[in-house]
Parts: sequence; C-alpha cells; structure tokens
Amino acid sequence: MSLFAAFLRLVRLPNLIFIALTQILFQICIFYPLYKGSIAVHDTRQFVLLVIASVLIAAAGYIINDYFDINIDEVNKPRRMVVDKLISRRWAIAWHFILSALGVLLTMAALPILGKWYLIAANIFCILALWFYSTTFKRKLLIGNILISVLTAWTILIIFFSKVSVIDAFDASHPEQTKLFRFAFLYAGFAFILSLVREAIKDIEDMDGDAKYGCRTMPIVWGVNASKVYIAVWLIILIVILGVVQAYVLQFRWWWAVIYSVLLIIVPLLYILSGLFKAKQVADYHRLSTLTKIVMLTGILSMIFFYFYL
Repeated sequence: MSLFAAFLRLVRLPNLIFIALTQILFQICIFYPLYKGSIAVHDTRQFVLLVIASVLIAAAGYIINDYFDINIDEVNKPRRMVVDKLISRRWAIAWHFILSALGVLLTMAALPILGKWYLIAANIFCILALWFYSTTFKRKLLIGNILISVLTAWTILIIFFSKVSVIDAFDASHPEQTKLFRFAFLYAGFAFILSLVREAIKDIEDMDGDAKYGCRTMPIVWGVNASKVYIAVWLIILIVILGVVQAYVLQFRWWWAVIYSVLLIIVPLLYILSGLFKAKQVADYHRLSTLTKIVMLTGILSMIFFYFYL
C-alpha cells in the first residue's frame, strides 16, 4: 500500500466524504429552497470554507484517535492499522496538528471573528474534545459516546448557526428561519441518537481489546445484556420519533418521502433492533455497526426530497 493510500485510510476518507455530503445536502436541499432570493453574496464562500474546515478537523480527530489506540487496535483490528505500521507516530502527530490548525484558520476565514466568535470557539473545542476523547474519554463509561454523538450532530448545527445567530435562532417571526431551525435540529437529533447507538454497538464489538487495556466502556462496566437494553431503548425512541414525523408529513402528501423513510430508514432500524438480541459474535456486532452507518447515510440522503417539496 502506498503512503498516500495509507494516509487516506488513516483519515477515514469515506467518513470525511459523508461529513461533506451531509453539509452539502443541508445547504442545497434545505437552505437554498427556504431562502431562495435572499441568500447573502458571501454565503457560498463561507459555506465552502466551513465544509473544508469540518473535514480537516474530523481528519485530525481520526489521526489522533489511531495515534493513542495503537495497543488496543493491535487486538481489535490488527489488519487495519496504519500508525506505526505504514505511517510513523511522529508523522501522525504532525499531521494532526497541521490539519487542526488549518481547520481553525479556515473557520476564522469563513466567519466574522467578532460576530461569530462562538462558532470559532466551538470548532476549537471540537479539536480539544477529540484529543481528550482519544486520550481519556473513550475509555470511560458513556462520556466518550455522548461526546462523539454531540460532535456528529455539530456537523449540521455549525452550518445552521453560521447563517442564523444564536439570539435569532428561536425567533418565530420569520417562517423560513423557523423551518430551517426545525430541519437542522431534526437531522442533528437523528445523527445524535444514531451515533449513540453505533458507538455502543462498537463498544461491544471492541470489548476484548478495551478490556485488556483497562477501558471502562459500557459493556465492560454494565455487561453486554444491559448494553443491549440501552441500545434498544435509543432505537425505539428513534423509531417512534421517525414514525411521528412520517405521520406529520402525510398531511402534505409527501408520499415518496414517506415511502423512502419507512423502507430505507425505519425498516432497517427495526432490523437492527431485532438483530441486536440475536448477536453473539464480534462479526454480528460489526455487521450491525455497518448497517447503522448505512442507515445514517439513507437518513441524511432523505434531505434530497426537500429540494423538491419546499
């Protein structure tokens, strides 16, 4: 494998594409239809810079995660290791700092520093959070899972808050702003809950390596069965919320969106729920984790319908 290919594996290229795709779909399929005719001149430049910044910060996070996970990965996924096998630890840490710095600089270039200082601070917080997640939090009960889920939701929320100030975000006097708020938090909430589910499934999948190096993840502290109950509760909550949303949009006769959501989001979630309690081997949990990621993708792709409906 070439060094370039190894680097792309290290930064999880498919995940980076997914982050960019999420933000692009939110911009094109939800923001543009809602604000057509009133989009600021600088909006496209700001958006592009924020997407690149998000991708770079995420890439830096994946690098630092692998940097601190060398011992655990030798147990859980020895064939997929990059750091210390294909790329040296020194270069890995260097790339982490380079990409993190570029991410902050691009965020500062995208946003007015005085007007949107809190978003710049939030992206700096993301970098610090990913560092401490890799060093400490991922080995602790729940806190690591919650942190990653919040950062996943932030992928959408940063685009929303770059267009609407925190003070005006809850102002109901502007219909298009109210709708953008609802869509942003609907998809951010979807990403948050599904990330909680996937992170917990991955914890069960990675139990052997985590236990060997003293991690206190959910299945190690609570046991596998209690972890399955935790995952099932979040899945049921998500399925119920999605069912309510489908019932709500039926009044608008958005038939294709409802059919898509039922067949490609709700039904797969029910399959994950049913397969959860049958899972016994590492391969079973890996398959459920992969399916959860696919459902995240189909969920995000559902934004496309709003390009035509809004």
